[in-house]
Amino acid sequence: MPFRATVLTLYPEMFPGHLGASLSGRALERGQWSIDAVQIRDFAEDKHRTVDDTPAGGGAGMVLKPDVLARAIDAVSGSDDRPRLLMSPRGRPLTQARVRELADGPGVVIVCGRFEGVDQRVIDGRELEEVSIGDYILSGGEPAALTLLDAVVRILPGVMGNELSGVHESFEGGLLEHPHYTRPQVFEGREIPAVLTSGNHGAIAKWREAEARRLTGERRPDLLSQPVKK
Repeated sequence: MPFRATVLTLYPEMFPGHLGASLSGRALERGQWSIDAVQIRDFAEDKHRTVDDTPAGGGAGMVLKPDVLARAIDAVSGSDDRPRLLMSPRGRPLTQARVRELADGPGVVIVCGRFEGVDQRVIDGRELEEVSIGDYILSGGEPAALTLLDAVVRILPGVMGNELSGVHESFEGGLLEHPHYTRPQVFEGREIPAVLTSGNHGAIAKWREAEARRLTGERRPDLLSQPVKK
């Protein structure tokens, strides 16, 4: 069964966005995955289609109402077993390991927050998994949802032309990716490292691992404290 994504948002026109182009777009046309952007406002029951209210206890901004959002979640997911995600800067950081878990499943239901956030009661009551794509604030969950789906869709079976492209890259082995080179042999006085044109595949593999460890140590030393995945 194709991977099925349902996105709950106040701005459904933002989807599929860039996912409608390139590899993900062609996979979408082939039916290898699907996306349905659902307007949260359609589940408001008052004449003004109100989706937010002032925060309890005071403070700036508005909060997405739990009753409206709960109706939307129930309508699109019902009793299916897709994980329910809430894009949130306070969520657990998205990792390549979690991306692979999601890609191996039937799909996802993604809630895109807006305003100051989402009422905690709907997060708890609908068991939303809060996911963050980085330590910064966006105007809403939509760009984050597109990023998550981009990471997942590209590794679905048959989406990439060369399946190894999704294996030999940053984070897949617990390290950042090694440097890449291609022709011309010399560019602005800089040559391709000789080992890469030696034909010695064992030496090339060792060089790439050493470079990956060097870059990881310089840029993400926190990754070196984690077990290396094989």
